[in-house]
Amino acid sequence: MKNLLLLCLCLPCFMAGQSSSENSENFSINVSFSETAGDKSLDGRLLLMLSNNDEQEPRFQINDGLDTQIIFGQNVEGMRPGEKINFGTEIFGYPYANMNEIPAGEYQVQALLHVYETFNLSTGQTVKLPMDNGEGQQWNRSPGNLYSKPFKIKITKDGVRNVDVIMNEKISPIAEPENTEWIKHIKIKSEKLSEFWGRDMYLGAHILLPKGFKEHPEAEYPLMVFHGHFPSDFGGFRTTPPDPDLKPEYSERFGVEGYNIFQQKEAYDFYKRWNEPDFPRFIIIEIQHPTPYYDDSYAVNSASQGPYGDAITYELIPYIEKEFRGIGEGWARFLYGGSTGGWEALAVQVKYPDEYNGCFAACPDPIDFRAYCLTNIYEDENAYYYPGAHKNLEVPSHRNYLGQIQSTLLQGNHLELVLGDKSRSGQQWDIWEATYSPQGDDGYPVRIWDKKTGEINHEVAEFWKENYDLRYILERDWDKLGDKLKGKIHIYCGDMDNYYLNNAVYLMEDFLESTTSPYYEGEVLYGDRAEHCWNGDPEEPNHVSRLRYNTMYVPEIMKRIAESAPEGADLTSWRYE
Repeated sequence: MKNLLLLCLCLPCFMAGQSSSENSENFSINVSFSETAGDKSLDGRLLLMLSNNDEQEPRFQINDGLDTQIIFGQNVEGMRPGEKINFGTEIFGYPYANMNEIPAGEYQVQALLHVYETFNLSTGQTVKLPMDNGEGQQWNRSPGNLYSKPFKIKITKDGVRNVDVIMNEKISPIAEPENTEWIKHIKIKSEKLSEFWGRDMYLGAHILLPKGFKEHPEAEYPLMVFHGHFPSDFGGFRTTPPDPDLKPEYSERFGVEGYNIFQQKEAYDFYKRWNEPDFPRFIIIEIQHPTPYYDDSYAVNSASQGPYGDAITYELIPYIEKEFRGIGEGWARFLYGGSTGGWEALAVQVKYPDEYNGCFAACPDPIDFRAYCLTNIYEDENAYYYPGAHKNLEVPSHRNYLGQIQSTLLQGNHLELVLGDKSRSGQQWDIWEATYSPQGDDGYPVRIWDKKTGEINHEVAEFWKENYDLRYILERDWDKLGDKLKGKIHIYCGDMDNYYLNNAVYLMEDFLESTTSPYYEGEVLYGDRAEHCWNGDPEEPNHVSRLRYNTMYVPEIMKRIAESAPEGADLTSWRYE
């Protein structure tokens, strides 16, 4: 493992030694867009990509793993049709910081403009950010973005000059999902968010209705909120058996052949379970709440993103409960999800203790910032390196269940910096910053650390601590929150989580189990050698249990309702067969 880590960390340096040119003047690529793609001036992040892999367009080959291709980025303001923007050696890139480090060879080249819009915030600042256009903040797929078709160029030992890349294409709009007998889709204007952003802003949801919804107009239902990343539709529910003609596909993540067929089978099994006589009748929702910073808001109020927590809890959920006959009281609402959704489930329960009656947080994003993955933001001086007397070692950011390293914190953050400055990359580290940080004078989130060097800003860390460090908040406020949260907290994590999220769970468990006034009366469980995102099933592997979120916590939810529903609560109208 040590040798593999050293190989990963040294690889960019080794390849840099094979650079095509030491003369920065020999690198020059010009990017423009035609009037067929856009007929007005545009703001945004202009991205130039090169790939020596022909299997996909370069825009789909950018990541922080070992198979990434090459990308450079710069801001543009008022870029006009036909105007040429130059990419030279002064433009920061990834995984090569400078163009003159690129090895000689043949490459596909492609450009993309991630379009920004202007927001006049209620706080008085004006910011330029990418509005989500129905894709869930995916820069390489976002409708309205301009791009060029890939073509090949040669970079020689003398570099490359006078290459013109013209963006002639625009990504098409995405069709809205259609309502079915079982699944409904809603979108509402949020007054709270619209006021903050200075323009109309919307929240949406995909809603799975219970069996007998039409036949039982007298019934009112408990609500289960399945938090997670941007859902294009309600997933994992299928009313027909698996497609017999479906070609099996191999899942590299799970090492399973025919995983696509297995997914269809699980979705159909869920439909059958949903209709069984003994299954409780619930409403399940998956929320759409993308922001100009990410594919979702993290479901809490934020200085730079606005009052998403209040908007979801006090606008969206009451609207859904009114339209679809939800019980509409805190004892009948439950939260669950994994990863981002795991953090959201726990954070929303903590922030709104009376409005929900239990959370099931699987593999949650860091819930104690002393273990912000592998960084202690309060005590460490630098996020990217373990310091030594005579050498530094890069901090890992991703491993497999054997502990083998695939990426480092520096590499992931440098990729984000290429994709967008001012927390505008739309990626993981930037959305944590956009959610947790105070708002700067320029209207953008204040950096938790210098994006290039990794030097931590401890004043910002203290702001994070007081407002979003869930373990610290619970410990600080347990005298007020303990009675409200008793029996409501359930946390699950694999002990070999790919992103080291189990470290923060250990710290949270230490607090919860040592607290006796009152005791939290929940559970914290770990999966042996389980990767991201283990969700509490000790019998099945990740690739199975991750498809069963909507049924696996039902027994605990029913137990919680029986123990905590207030006197006179409706426990019968929704229990029909």
